[in-house]
Amino acid sequence: MEQNYIGIMIESLQKKLNVLAQIEGKNKEQEVLLQGNSVDWDAFDRSTDEKAELIEEMDRLDEGFEQLYSRVEEKISTPEGKLACKPQIKQMQELIAAITEKSVSIQASEARNKKLVEDQFARSKQKIGQSRNSGRVAMDYYKNMQQTHVVEPAFWDSKK
Repeated sequence: MEQNYIGIMIESLQKKLNVLAQIEGKNKEQEVLLQGNSVDWDAFDRSTDEKAELIEEMDRLDEGFEQLYSRVEEKISTPEGKLACKPQIKQMQELIAAITEKSVSIQASEARNKKLVEDQFARSKQKIGQSRNSGRVAMDYYKNMQQTHVVEPAFWDSKK
Protein backbone atom coordinates (compact mmCIF):
# COMPACT_ATOMS: atom_id res chain seq x y z
CA MET A 1 0.00 0.00 0.00
CA GLU A 2 2.83 2.38 0.85
CA GLN A 3 4.38 1.71 -2.55
CA ASN A 4 1.19 3.01 -4.21
CA TYR A 5 1.22 6.14 -2.08
CA ILE A 6 4.89 6.73 -2.80
CA GLY A 7 4.26 6.27 -6.52
CA ILE A 8 1.48 8.84 -6.35
CA MET A 9 3.76 11.20 -4.42
CA ILE A 10 6.41 10.87 -7.15
CA GLU A 11 3.79 11.65 -9.79
CA SER A 12 2.71 14.66 -7.76
CA LEU A 13 6.28 15.96 -7.62
CA GLN A 14 6.68 15.44 -11.38
CA LYS A 15 3.46 17.37 -12.01
CA LYS A 16 4.69 20.12 -9.70
CA LEU A 17 7.94 20.33 -11.67
CA ASN A 18 5.92 20.57 -14.88
CA VAL A 19 3.74 23.35 -13.46
CA LEU A 20 6.84 25.22 -12.33
CA ALA A 21 8.21 24.98 -15.87
CA GLN A 22 4.96 26.51 -17.16
CA ILE A 23 5.20 29.31 -14.59
CA GLU A 24 8.77 29.93 -15.68
CA GLY A 25 7.54 30.19 -19.27
CA LYS A 26 4.90 32.73 -18.23
CA ASN A 27 7.58 34.77 -16.46
CA LYS A 28 9.68 34.84 -19.62
CA GLU A 29 6.62 35.84 -21.63
CA GLN A 30 5.94 38.70 -19.21
CA GLU A 31 9.57 39.79 -19.33
CA VAL A 32 9.39 40.06 -23.13
CA LEU A 33 6.19 42.08 -22.86
CA LEU A 34 7.71 44.45 -20.32
CA GLN A 35 10.92 45.11 -22.22
CA GLY A 36 9.26 46.96 -25.09
CA ASN A 37 8.64 50.70 -25.18
CA SER A 38 4.89 50.22 -25.19
CA VAL A 39 3.51 47.40 -23.09
CA ASP A 40 0.44 45.41 -24.10
CA TRP A 41 -1.14 45.51 -20.65
CA ASP A 42 -4.04 43.27 -21.73
CA ALA A 43 -1.62 40.51 -22.72
CA PHE A 44 0.28 41.06 -19.47
CA ASP A 45 -2.96 40.73 -17.48
CA ARG A 46 -3.91 37.54 -19.32
CA SER A 47 -0.48 36.09 -18.61
CA THR A 48 -0.79 37.04 -14.94
CA ASP A 49 -4.23 35.39 -14.72
CA GLU A 50 -2.89 32.21 -16.32
CA LYS A 51 0.02 32.24 -13.90
CA ALA A 52 -2.40 32.62 -10.97
CA GLU A 53 -4.23 29.49 -12.13
CA LEU A 54 -0.94 27.60 -12.28
CA ILE A 55 -0.10 28.74 -8.76
CA GLU A 56 -3.48 27.48 -7.53
CA GLU A 57 -2.72 24.13 -9.14
CA MET A 58 0.63 24.11 -7.32
CA ASP A 59 -1.17 24.67 -4.03
CA ARG A 60 -3.50 21.74 -4.72
CA LEU A 61 -0.55 19.51 -5.57
CA ASP A 62 1.21 20.55 -2.36
CA GLU A 63 -1.86 19.77 -0.26
CA GLY A 64 -2.26 16.36 -1.88
CA PHE A 65 1.42 15.57 -1.40
CA GLU A 66 1.28 16.53 2.28
CA GLN A 67 -1.79 14.35 2.84
CA LEU A 68 -0.11 11.37 1.22
CA TYR A 69 3.10 11.96 3.12
CA SER A 70 1.23 12.05 6.43
CA ARG A 71 -0.17 8.59 5.63
CA VAL A 72 3.19 6.97 4.90
CA GLU A 73 5.49 9.03 7.10
CA GLU A 74 5.59 6.58 9.99
CA LYS A 75 6.17 3.54 7.82
CA ILE A 76 8.95 4.99 5.70
CA SER A 77 10.68 6.54 8.72
CA THR A 78 11.58 3.14 10.09
CA PRO A 79 14.84 1.51 9.00
CA GLU A 80 12.93 -1.28 7.26
CA GLY A 81 10.71 1.23 5.44
CA LYS A 82 13.70 3.29 4.34
CA LEU A 83 15.40 0.21 2.99
CA ALA A 84 12.29 -1.04 1.19
CA CYS A 85 11.57 2.32 -0.43
CA LYS A 86 15.16 3.47 -0.98
CA PRO A 87 14.94 3.94 -4.80
CA GLN A 88 11.64 5.83 -4.58
CA ILE A 89 12.91 8.03 -1.74
CA LYS A 90 16.04 8.84 -3.77
CA GLN A 91 13.86 9.73 -6.76
CA MET A 92 11.68 11.99 -4.58
CA GLN A 93 14.78 13.68 -3.18
CA GLU A 94 16.03 14.40 -6.71
CA LEU A 95 12.65 15.77 -7.74
CA ILE A 96 12.48 17.96 -4.63
CA ALA A 97 15.97 19.31 -5.38
CA ALA A 98 14.90 20.12 -8.97
CA ILE A 99 11.72 21.78 -7.69
CA THR A 100 13.70 23.87 -5.22
CA GLU A 101 16.13 24.96 -7.93
CA LYS A 102 13.32 25.92 -10.29
CA SER A 103 11.52 27.78 -7.48
CA VAL A 104 14.62 29.88 -6.78
CA SER A 105 14.94 30.63 -10.50
CA ILE A 106 11.29 31.69 -10.65
CA GLN A 107 11.71 33.96 -7.63
CA ALA A 108 14.66 35.69 -9.30
CA SER A 109 12.65 36.07 -12.50
CA GLU A 110 9.73 37.51 -10.54
CA ALA A 111 12.04 40.07 -8.94
CA ARG A 112 13.35 41.13 -12.37
CA ASN A 113 9.81 41.41 -13.73
CA LYS A 114 8.77 43.49 -10.72
CA LYS A 115 11.60 45.91 -11.47
CA LEU A 116 10.54 46.08 -15.14
CA VAL A 117 6.94 46.83 -14.14
CA GLU A 118 8.09 49.57 -11.79
CA ASP A 119 10.20 51.07 -14.58
CA GLN A 120 7.23 50.98 -16.98
CA PHE A 121 5.03 52.69 -14.41
CA ALA A 122 7.67 55.35 -13.83
CA ARG A 123 7.87 56.00 -17.60
CA SER A 124 4.10 56.23 -17.83
CA LYS A 125 3.99 58.63 -14.91
CA GLN A 126 6.67 60.76 -16.54
CA LYS A 127 4.73 60.85 -19.84
CA ILE A 128 1.59 61.90 -17.99
CA GLY A 129 3.55 64.67 -16.27
CA GLN A 130 4.92 65.86 -19.60
CA SER A 131 1.43 65.88 -21.10
CA ARG A 132 0.14 67.95 -18.20
CA ASN A 133 3.00 70.41 -18.58
CA SER A 134 2.43 70.70 -22.32
CA GLY A 135 -1.27 71.28 -21.78
CA ARG A 136 -0.58 73.85 -19.08
CA VAL A 137 1.90 75.73 -21.30
CA ALA A 138 -0.56 75.77 -24.19
CA MET A 139 -3.34 77.04 -21.93
CA ASP A 140 -1.10 79.74 -20.45
CA TYR A 141 -0.11 80.86 -23.95
CA TYR A 142 -3.77 80.98 -24.99
CA LYS A 143 -4.71 83.05 -21.93
CA ASN A 144 -1.81 85.44 -22.48
CA MET A 145 -2.77 85.93 -26.11
CA GLN A 146 -6.37 86.65 -25.08
CA GLN A 147 -5.21 89.36 -22.72
CA THR A 148 -3.10 91.20 -25.25
CA HIS A 149 -4.94 93.94 -27.05
CA VAL A 150 -3.94 94.64 -30.58
CA VAL A 151 -3.13 98.33 -30.92
CA GLU A 152 -3.83 99.92 -34.26
CA PRO A 153 -0.76 101.40 -35.90
CA ALA A 154 -0.40 105.07 -35.00
CA PHE A 155 0.42 106.16 -38.51
CA TRP A 156 -2.46 104.46 -40.20
CA ASP A 157 -4.35 106.66 -42.58
CA SER A 158 -7.99 105.99 -41.85
CA LYS A 159 -9.38 108.63 -44.27
CA LYS A 160 -9.47 106.52 -47.35
